[in-house]
Amino acid sequence: MTHYRLHYFPESGNSYKLALMLTLCGETFEPVWTDFGGGVTRTPEWRARVNEMGEIPVLEEDGQRLTQTAPILLRLAERYGRFGGTTDAERFEILRWLFWDNHKLTGYMATYRYNRAFTPSPDPAVLAFMKRRIDDYLGILDAHLREQPFAIGDKPSIADISMMAYLSFPRHEAGYDLAVSHPAIAAWLARMAELPGWKAPYDLLPGQRLHCYV
Repeated sequence: MTHYRLHYFPESGNSYKLALMLTLCGETFEPVWTDFGGGVTRTPEWRARVNEMGEIPVLEEDGQRLTQTAPILLRLAERYGRFGGTTDAERFEILRWLFWDNHKLTGYMATYRYNRAFTPSPDPAVLAFMKRRIDDYLGILDAHLREQPFAIGDKPSIADISMMAYLSFPRHEAGYDLAVSHPAIAAWLARMAELPGWKAPYDLLPGQRLHCYV
């Protein structure tokens, strides 16, 4: 049995992706809280010891350190035979939405939410710029989910687990009431929450929290 250790901090949606995937696959992990707010991931010592890229999360598998959530999700899907594609077309769609999410939705939502909720004086112009981008990406996802229940069709996949992560935190942090602004996304999140074993981010990721200013 593989022993997992997850280096994380509770507000990290990317950490939530891995914690949720492991949980939905019936696996447990040893949580390793990381003082992201205190700047530990920016220190040369931490980067030399844990992750040269200076990023959270890091998933250890029997001592082997893995980084970058998308390839880790793909690895876990293959290992456990869950939430992956069964045809070439499905596997292509999973990759398409994973790349889109990392570059667009997660990329902007993570930065926007962090600056909006967890910094004392964010620049309003920067927030407005990022929000315009996020509004566009949420509109794309909402339109897609009006046509089908999950990202690649009738069954959930790691693409759904990836895209839902930053949309699953308390709504005051990012300031979106998705049930009002993007009802197809809200309905999709509700479907994902019905999966056996699903847990909300802060239920899966314990530990000291960042100060929230909103």
